[in-house]
Amino acid sequence: MLTKYLIIFFISMVPLVELRGAIPVAVGFGLPILPAFVVCVIGNMLPVPVIFFFARKVLLWGKDKPVIGRFFTFCLEKGEKGGRKLEAKAGHGLYIALLLFVGIPLPGTGAWTGTLAASILDMEFKKSVIAVISGVVLAGIIMYVLARLGFGAYGAIAG
Repeated sequence: MLTKYLIIFFISMVPLVELRGAIPVAVGFGLPILPAFVVCVIGNMLPVPVIFFFARKVLLWGKDKPVIGRFFTFCLEKGEKGGRKLEAKAGHGLYIALLLFVGIPLPGTGAWTGTLAASILDMEFKKSVIAVISGVVLAGIIMYVLARLGFGAYGAIAG
């Protein structure tokens, strides 16, 4: 049983997959939902402070390097442009927009991407983390319902 919890914990930490992939696996494993949900949320949120405080610095550091410079510059410009557009549309509701961005379980809209956007926009850390964790919980609830209805990735693979 501990092995199954470790598997969903590590799946939750993987970029792009995150909790969205771990919840259907937990349902497929037959784990009790509340402890599995908590393990998935913790696994998904563990990288958030590192991403918030260091991702932007790493991108700024690497933007003028020969091999990685173009990609890092692209990431910075894309994040800045998208973030400013979101900021212009959301206005004072920027943190609610961040919550909804993270909470809608689509590829590329998870805690990793949301935290990177918050970092690039110089959003307040505490409010950003609250928005991201709220979005992660929302995404987890949505994924649990979908997995129970049979739309989960694990269910599709395992039949």
